[in-house]
Amino acid sequence: MAKRKFSRQVFEKGRKTRWVINALKIFGLFVFFAITGVFSLFIFYAKDLPRPEKFTDRPFVESTKIYDRTGKVILYEIYGEEKRKVVALDTIPERLKQMVILTEDENFYHHFGVDPKAIGRAILVDLKMKEPAQGASTISQQLIRSSFLSLEKTPKRKIREIILTLEIERRYSKDQILEFYLNQVPFGSNAYGVETASQTFFQKPVKEISLAEAAILTALIRSPSSLSPYGERKDELMNRKNFILSKMETAGILTHEETEAAKKEEIKFVLPYQLIKAPHFTLYVKKYLDEKYSQDYLREKGLQVYTTLDWELQQLAEKEIKEGTEVNKNYQAFNAALTAINPNSGEILAMVGSKDFFADPYPKDCVPGKTCFFEPEFNVATSLPGRQPGSAFKPFVYATAFKKGYNDKTVVIDEETNFGYFGGKPYIPQNYDGFFRGPVTLRQALGQSLNVPSVKVLRDLAGLEDSITTAKELGITTLTRGPSWYGLSLVLGGGEVKLLDMVSSYGVFATGGLRVPPVTILKITDRQGNIIEENILGENKRIPKRVLDEKVANLITDILSDNEARAPIFGPRSPLFFENFKVATKTGTTEDYKDGWIIGYTSSFAAGVWVGNNNNALMKKEPGVVVAAPMWHRFFEQALSKYPP
Repeated sequence: MAKRKFSRQVFEKGRKTRWVINALKIFGLFVFFAITGVFSLFIFYAKDLPRPEKFTDRPFVESTKIYDRTGKVILYEIYGEEKRKVVALDTIPERLKQMVILTEDENFYHHFGVDPKAIGRAILVDLKMKEPAQGASTISQQLIRSSFLSLEKTPKRKIREIILTLEIERRYSKDQILEFYLNQVPFGSNAYGVETASQTFFQKPVKEISLAEAAILTALIRSPSSLSPYGERKDELMNRKNFILSKMETAGILTHEETEAAKKEEIKFVLPYQLIKAPHFTLYVKKYLDEKYSQDYLREKGLQVYTTLDWELQQLAEKEIKEGTEVNKNYQAFNAALTAINPNSGEILAMVGSKDFFADPYPKDCVPGKTCFFEPEFNVATSLPGRQPGSAFKPFVYATAFKKGYNDKTVVIDEETNFGYFGGKPYIPQNYDGFFRGPVTLRQALGQSLNVPSVKVLRDLAGLEDSITTAKELGITTLTRGPSWYGLSLVLGGGEVKLLDMVSSYGVFATGGLRVPPVTILKITDRQGNIIEENILGENKRIPKRVLDEKVANLITDILSDNEARAPIFGPRSPLFFENFKVATKTGTTEDYKDGWIIGYTSSFAAGVWVGNNNNALMKKEPGVVVAAPMWHRFFEQALSKYPP
């Protein structure tokens, strides 16, 4: 009996042992096939994957940036679907890096690319919500996804993502991966990378952002579209910003005082339309770039365009034009434009094409080109059709007479004169004040802007065709019709011109007869800093060319800066007069008061202002010295401190 019981125990024990062995074998086979299957799956999905080791060879798409002359102010970016500027990790604020790691991948420096704990938490949340709502992607995974893969949520994509993540973690340091990520991640509004996001939303380099602004950028990473500062869920963006700041405090990175101060900080977002500075000038530059370089090249190759614009001077010009036009509404003049250059280099220092590029037209129901007194985006300084310059054209005619041997002491008779029939009626011009002075010198005639003597200078001393030639040689590009089309009224502004041409041409007088064509770009470099294009004075088209005898140019300058000669008409202390500087100045007014002008210069600076209405509506009967000179004088006086003669 005992023997049978012992045999049964042995049998039962043996059977259990065999069952355990068989179970282990089955489990081992399962593990083997599972590992083999996963490995095979990895090989299958990995066969056509991009190579992470080439990550550093893969250039980021970078937008072309247009800067002011200092390279510190971004005027505009030309970009396709992405605008980006790549920056080094050490230029990114430490607090921003800490915020990103804390909110996007807390174990970033401790995992191997995939975070098992985060995956576990995500699975539990997904099971609870019965849908794949919770993400568990590390920074490395997000980088791989945005760089190489689509955003589709499929097992195939996830496997490919993990493979590439493990590989990139093997090949690069954590800091390198973080730098790649912070230059790659999208923030909305076509902004990619922290530097461009900072410029887009705050108009400052990322190294200068505050704690609150850093929290805003961090908040946008999670949902850049729905949390856009320009969208309807701005309150949610602010709440997430505060949550991130609180999380930084909980982690012991921020003090309570720092956190509360950052939460209370007022965030000022740059509005989208404010992302272009000096718009008329900048779009003038962009037109040049579009014509010379392909759109794809400009949008992707990260060109750095350094323009000639003096941003400080530009802001001053915009202010004076806007304020001056408000005053001019009393004269039924609703628009104005300004251009300033360095006559010695041709560099355009400021350009305002209308009183306000971003404003609504006046009146709001106007028809562009017909009934609009003011068209914001139209650049009066450079666009065609041009405007008639009035008496501002006279110096070209007098210069032509001086070229032929006449001088400022030459006398003409100021008297009522019928110059013949033009357009079916007699041409009998009048002086501005309605008086005639008898014999006057050319200095008096030009200084006081007398009309009748000036027509005689054109007819009898200078000649119509030669005067047109002089104007063209000095830089006027719009006189394309034959001389007979303009007639003798040319000297009183009978031909259309552009403000930029006029200021540049007066610059020839400033330089003693040397012409340098206007230029908007100092240099263009690629993303590595290699020079693609450079405008150096004395090279290529930038060689000063003598187009007027020095004595002639200096004589024009002497007359236009002779306050005593112009005083009988303008008074001794008009807006043309400067207490401590000798400034050569000429005003212009069209016969029917459609346009008011003033152009002035010293040896180192030239600037002109046009005033009028886009639809050619008449102003009240006030000359250029009234509608254009005051705002020009205020601008020029302040500019003289920066560009003294």
